[in-house]
Amino acid sequence: MGKAASASQRPEAEGAEAQGPAGGGVPRHVAIIMDGNGRWAKARGLPRAAGHRQGAEAARKVLRAAGEAGVECLTLYAFSSENWRRPEDEINDLMGLLRLYIARELGALHKEGIRIKILGDHGVFSPETARMVDEAVAKTANNQRMTLAIALNYGSRLELVKAAQTLAARAATGEIAPSDIDEAALEASLDTADLPPLDLLIRTSGEHRLSNFLLWQAAYAELLFVDTLWPDFDGDALRAALRAFAGRERRFGGR
Repeated sequence: MGKAASASQRPEAEGAEAQGPAGGGVPRHVAIIMDGNGRWAKARGLPRAAGHRQGAEAARKVLRAAGEAGVECLTLYAFSSENWRRPEDEINDLMGLLRLYIARELGALHKEGIRIKILGDHGVFSPETARMVDEAVAKTANNQRMTLAIALNYGSRLELVKAAQTLAARAATGEIAPSDIDEAALEASLDTADLPPLDLLIRTSGEHRLSNFLLWQAAYAELLFVDTLWPDFDGDALRAALRAFAGRERRFGGR
């Protein structure tokens, strides 16, 4: 597991330049559990919606920094299947923010060659929200410079269950034999099938758990837990995380 890093432990605090990692290479696929919006707002006497709005701004900064560093895919945990337990007004704020983000950023994302991919089932959202998401995915489908994968109504356990059901149904019809079901077959049935292998998973706000996010994909990913609340996470913070990744030796169980 990754060692928690406070702001004082970040390379910037030691006088290092804010630039991409050297030596160990850039991770192809970075995923982030964007945690701490509520606590950020509470500490400032603001409503939780203000934290979510600032969190959307952080996502914009991090996406730009990831692209500049050469990351092929950035996956953001935007709305989990467990988030439905939150108060209705907060859920409405989050959905409104998602629509605003798409309306405001889609043109720029498309112009910059960024493909939008959705993990999870966004079809349960309101018709307007689902339509906007579908249009964003369709508009950017052929872009190749970078992928922004957004996890919406996503839960990793359910993803694995659905993959198992898909393979079981294919086996039941004789399309495949049960013995054909291996790791590669399961992986090909996941929402992330067309994404690069996950290299680095970051969680902000000081929490040290995966919260049902990319459980299969994180098997050999490097994990990095940082104390910074998500609204305060920016391009410099991402570059620090990339340098931390570059300094790690990845063994994949080999020794």
